[in-house]
Amino acid sequence: MPPDATVEVIDIDITTLDVDAIVNAAHRGLSGGGGVDGAIHRAAGPRLVEASMKLAPCPTGSARITPGFGLKARFVIHAVGPIWRGGAQNEEALLAAAYRTSMRLAVDAGCRSIAFPAISCGVYGYPLDQAVVIAVRECAAFVAAHPLPEKIIFACFDAQALSAYNA
Repeated sequence: MPPDATVEVIDIDITTLDVDAIVNAAHRGLSGGGGVDGAIHRAAGPRLVEASMKLAPCPTGSARITPGFGLKARFVIHAVGPIWRGGAQNEEALLAAAYRTSMRLAVDAGCRSIAFPAISCGVYGYPLDQAVVIAVRECAAFVAAHPLPEKIIFACFDAQALSAYNA
């Protein structure tokens, strides 16, 4: 990452972060679900479902932005990553696009800070070690070309994710 961007890797519940935007590992329907998606929807409250469903469907590799409602974060960026199907179904390009689109939406909203979960690494089954490389690569490339965001947090859901990002 460029020297002027701050990057943190922390083991934390993403819904508790006081940042401009948190990224939700969403599904195409944007209506909430399990894992990170369900946790964000529960923490933000029912207005998040109403707002996000108005923006559905969201294609894989893309993202949509809503207010954060009951969260400390001002915005939720709903990024739809790919379901892992062995790597031959354009998964890498789709995951990279989800990160790039999320960063672009954050910049367009004036966000100075953003927090990411490990998109597609839960029920979508993307191998964590491969996904982390894509996440870091795409975020680094984006901040190298843009003044915002100034702070990126990779919010890890367990010790395995924390270890993968720190590696």
